[in-house]
Amino acid sequence: MDTKQKGFFGRIRGYFLAGVLVSAPLGITGYVAWAIITFIDHSVTPLIPDAYNPETYLPFNLPGLGLLILIIALTMVGALTAGLFGRWILGTGERVLDRMPVIRSLYSTVKQIFETVLAQKSNAFRDAVLVEYPRKGLWTIAFVTGETEGEIKDLSDFDSVNIYVPTTPNPTSGFLLFVPRKDLVALDMSVEEAIKMVISGGLVTPPKHPLSKPQESSRLTKN
Repeated sequence: MDTKQKGFFGRIRGYFLAGVLVSAPLGITGYVAWAIITFIDHSVTPLIPDAYNPETYLPFNLPGLGLLILIIALTMVGALTAGLFGRWILGTGERVLDRMPVIRSLYSTVKQIFETVLAQKSNAFRDAVLVEYPRKGLWTIAFVTGETEGEIKDLSDFDSVNIYVPTTPNPTSGFLLFVPRKDLVALDMSVEEAIKMVISGGLVTPPKHPLSKPQESSRLTKN
């Protein structure tokens, strides 16, 4: 194969890889989004009475109808609980759940997680940091979730921080650690950049940030 042919096939290979890099993220994102919408549609649409279901009168299905109904329903629930009567209903329901041992613990945990993640002023993951884990000499990315409070703080003889150590490639599972603040190294990368790095297994590396402080002073400081 002469040089001219090698150059031609090299360009074709480059174009193909460029097409994969452009199309794969779009395709996977579209597929996942469509799968979620389809799942919600199949779960919610059958709950709509036939008399009020537009698909009853149309010769085709309406993609996203279930998602739209779910959004409207959740918005109405939020508006209801914002009023006095709605708060009374919610309080009554929570008091009933509070008398069920197992259900009470499950409800309380799920509610606290959603309040933390979805609250408008929430900062669930405050900072991306490095911590020596699982043994000395090995470092991993972790996220600061808050100051250590309550019984754990009272029993600790050091300034402790709550950190979440995610797993790769699924960052929704991981480990909660209570670590001395002085043992954490603050990162200049954003939380979003750190999450991308964790999910990709290190394949996606954030652009290098200029150090905002000398390296020897990069230990996490108290806000």
